[in-house]
Amino acid sequence: MSRTQENTRILLARRPHGAPKPDDFRVVTESRPEPGEGEVLVETLYLSIDPYMRGRMNDVKSYVPPYEIGGLMGGGAVGRIVKSCSPDIHEDTIVEGMLGWQQFAVAKPRHLRIVDPRIAPISTALGILGMPGLTAYFGLLELCKPQPGETVVVSAASGAVGSVVGQLAKLKGCRTIGFVGSEEKAAYVKDELGYDATLNYRVIADLQKEMSELCPDGVDVYFDNVGGPITDAVLDNLSQHARVALCGQISQYNNTRPEMGPRNLWKLIVTRSRVEGFLVTDFGQRYAEGISALAGWLADGTLRYREDIVQGIESAPAAFIRMLEGENFGKLLVRVDTPE
Repeated sequence: MSRTQENTRILLARRPHGAPKPDDFRVVTESRPEPGEGEVLVETLYLSIDPYMRGRMNDVKSYVPPYEIGGLMGGGAVGRIVKSCSPDIHEDTIVEGMLGWQQFAVAKPRHLRIVDPRIAPISTALGILGMPGLTAYFGLLELCKPQPGETVVVSAASGAVGSVVGQLAKLKGCRTIGFVGSEEKAAYVKDELGYDATLNYRVIADLQKEMSELCPDGVDVYFDNVGGPITDAVLDNLSQHARVALCGQISQYNNTRPEMGPRNLWKLIVTRSRVEGFLVTDFGQRYAEGISALAGWLADGTLRYREDIVQGIESAPAAFIRMLEGENFGKLLVRVDTPE
């Protein structure tokens, strides 16, 4: 069988106990699928590696079903249509969709978003012009409604979501503070993204003290991607009527048992603050609006982004493990080898 007729896929071999390990995944090579009537065959060009995938590896009830043992690792991808059996979309069209960790995928056109490569590199459809960018856009602007002069704190400030949140907050005239995990990331978010201050949580002994010194008047908006001790420290320093958007809790995803929850929720009573969890899909009917706004700011240089790209579909499990350890720098993607 020629490589063009093969389909490399990454499956879930077993459910992780704690941090995922390479043996929790299985790489298989199968025959390339063929589209049926009304379907298309998509050749994957980029895979998206995202924190939420860790939760789907567990057999627990959540907002989406868990991955099945022996089943495909799901996730977003950008690809090219190489065969179309649908009048609604033509071959060579670039699309984005939940195609999973595989070289080729069959999909229905209604489940795909057409990507215009003239606007920006197609990889951005999985980053700043995709789910992460939209998460930042709606989570900050719709849930938190930042006002000029307010202090906005973002955890995982150099990540795919946090990097956009900070830039949008600056666009709204806010003071921005970002939590990061290295001095290199601290320099990036301050010098390149315009954050006013950074906190490297890996080297700070007393996060609460540092927060109180940086924010003597309190934190007006907190965009939480991390949870854990960072969130505890921020909740201790909220201003009156602060808004907290719960986007992710990556510090907790590999825990084998839940950590003791925050004991300082009483601060929400004192400050009359609001905490709200959300999913970007809550705003699914408004994606076009968000992408249009983000693309405009990207085109005029208002927004910047960074990608961390690894090569080869077989590298996806290792990249995923590295991301959960905080070792990625920017939006993590896998560039899939094109069969010859």
